[in-house]
Amino acid sequence: MPVPPNRVFRLELGSVNAYLVDDDEGVTLIDAGKPWDVEKIRTRIADAGFDVEGIDRVLVTHFDVDHVGTLAALDLDAPVYMGDPDARFLAGSERPPLSNHKGLIQRLFGLLLTRPDFPIETVEDGDRIGGFVAHRLPGHTPGHTAYVHEEYGVAFVGDVVRAVNGELAASPWIITYDTATNAESIRTLADRTPDVEVVAVGHGNPIREEGGDALRRLADSL
Repeated sequence: MPVPPNRVFRLELGSVNAYLVDDDEGVTLIDAGKPWDVEKIRTRIADAGFDVEGIDRVLVTHFDVDHVGTLAALDLDAPVYMGDPDARFLAGSERPPLSNHKGLIQRLFGLLLTRPDFPIETVEDGDRIGGFVAHRLPGHTPGHTAYVHEEYGVAFVGDVVRAVNGELAASPWIITYDTATNAESIRTLADRTPDVEVVAVGHGNPIREEGGDALRRLADSL
């Protein structure tokens, strides 16, 4: 089905996207940009006709500094949801592994991050949170999670894939914990969401039509 007008908003934050969704369950922010994006994300939310104080929940796809950077500074009065171990990385109770090249990158860029002092709710595969279903998709990071709004037909996929010249591509090796696991996650997402219309990526322009077909084309090529 077409996405209802004025219900799903892309918040463009330079090199990364966050998203805002308004439905019968409230207002949901998906991902939160870089640490220096605080005023920019507030402005983008206001441009969509909302404010930070009115956000009912935050869904985080994964622990990378460009997806969690503003959480500590936004002064949110809303629960934040995230998959483990990424949730523990964000909270600081566990550190990314030095034995993995991406873990080392996360540790280095984590020096730029102010960690939130509020609790983080962990999500499991298949959990329903408001109008969304969580899909655990490890590979890019071990706790990477996509959130699919089935009523609106939109998959918020973080960095399991990215958009390049109107097509989807897998997350590249240099910023991915395990490319084979990530490829399996792409196949899982394509199998689970064949009818999704929009694939809302963390990087690049969202695939706005026949997103499920675009996921399948990528999955079949891996």
